[in-house]
Amino acid sequence: MNTLTTRLDQAQPYVLGLFRAVIGLLFACHGAASLFGVLGGPADGVPAGTWPGWYAALIQLVCGGLVLVGLGTRGAAFIASGSMAYAYFSAHQPEALFPLQNGGEAAALFCWSFALLIFTGPGGLALDALFGQKGTRASRDGDTTHDTEKQGTPVAA
Repeated sequence: MNTLTTRLDQAQPYVLGLFRAVIGLLFACHGAASLFGVLGGPADGVPAGTWPGWYAALIQLVCGGLVLVGLGTRGAAFIASGSMAYAYFSAHQPEALFPLQNGGEAAALFCWSFALLIFTGPGGLALDALFGQKGTRASRDGDTTHDTEKQGTPVAA
C-alpha cells in the first residue's frame, strides 16, 4: 500500500466524525429554524403539534443534535433518514420526478447521508465511544470483533 493510501486510511475515522458533525449541525439548524423562527425560519415558528411540520422539525432538532455529538448515532440517523425519505416522497416527488425539478435535493441528500451513517457508525470523536458499545470492541486497525472471540471462547453456530 502506498503512503498516501495509508495516511488517508488513518484519517478515515476523524473525517467520518467531521462529516457526522456537519450533517448533524445542518439538520439541527433546520429544526431550530422551524421550531423557534431563528436562522431565517418562519417568524413565529411552526405551530406546536401540527402534522407533519412540527413533528418533522422536532425530529430534525433532536436527531440532528444527537448525530452532531455522536450519541446514539445509528438510531438517530435511522429516524432522521426515514423522516427525510417520507418528506421527499410525500412533499417533493409528487411535484416532479427528479430532485432538481421538485426542490427535494436537501431531503434526498440528508436521507442518503443519514443512511450512510447508519452503516458506518459515528466515526471518531463521538460520545458513543465514551460509553462503549456492549459486546464489541474496536481495535486500532478498525476491526470490530466480539469480546468472546478476543477471549478465545468458542462460539457455536
